[in-house]
Amino acid sequence: MTSASGNHLDLSGASRRWRPAPAIRLSLLLHAGAVVALLAQPALWPWLLGAVACNHLVLSAAVLWPKGQLLGPNLTRLPASAARRNEVALTFDDGPDPEVTPQVLDLLDRYQARASFFCIGEKAAAFPDVVQDIVRRGHSVENHSHRHPHAFSFFGTGRLRHEVQTAQAALAGIAGRAPLFFRAPAGFRSPMLDPILARGGLHYVSWTRRGLDGAKSDPVAVLRRLTTGLAAGDVLLLHDGAREPVVLTVLPALLERLAER
Repeated sequence: MTSASGNHLDLSGASRRWRPAPAIRLSLLLHAGAVVALLAQPALWPWLLGAVACNHLVLSAAVLWPKGQLLGPNLTRLPASAARRNEVALTFDDGPDPEVTPQVLDLLDRYQARASFFCIGEKAAAFPDVVQDIVRRGHSVENHSHRHPHAFSFFGTGRLRHEVQTAQAALAGIAGRAPLFFRAPAGFRSPMLDPILARGGLHYVSWTRRGLDGAKSDPVAVLRRLTTGLAAGDVLLLHDGAREPVVLTVLPALLERLAER
């Protein structure tokens, strides 16, 4: 992921061993233990069912907590070294868009800022020249799933793998470099996602603060959300693929404030 000063996180995209988060390990042990206990003491089934149901409620809550770490490592801020350099990370979701993305790139050029574009694989395949322009101008292209399905976090392992790997292949082929980071659609993360990311050498990232420009049309409110409490090391989320490109109004003011700091 690139920061406002143009530095990149130095992370390898090579496949790595999956290490389940403590909550996932406990969940697996609970399910295995419940099966063993049920075979040994069938009368305990109401208690065992209740324990498993509570476990599923906790995991479901974790899915809906975009900045949580319960399901695995989650980059919500830049490393301390980047914060000491007074950097923030600018990230854009849901593109590329043939009209909006080039204008975003022009604004970033004007302020000599670098950013990370979390692209949808299907859109990238439709507008490869825009993706190549992102790379040519010094930004990074990252993985935001292939079709951006709203039910992404409820998919089984097969469909999750297809969404991640299809986008990864498409983006690598167009950009000339495999993405290193993945952000789930809407930030809702499946408990089964991490082993798929590990196999692809991908690291999961969410954000420190987001403008909600994909849902709100008030530039003042979007800018306020991004800048209130803004600190070095923050990861900021905007959209270059929203239906109403509020980003084109917000970004110049945001870049001015970052430049002042």
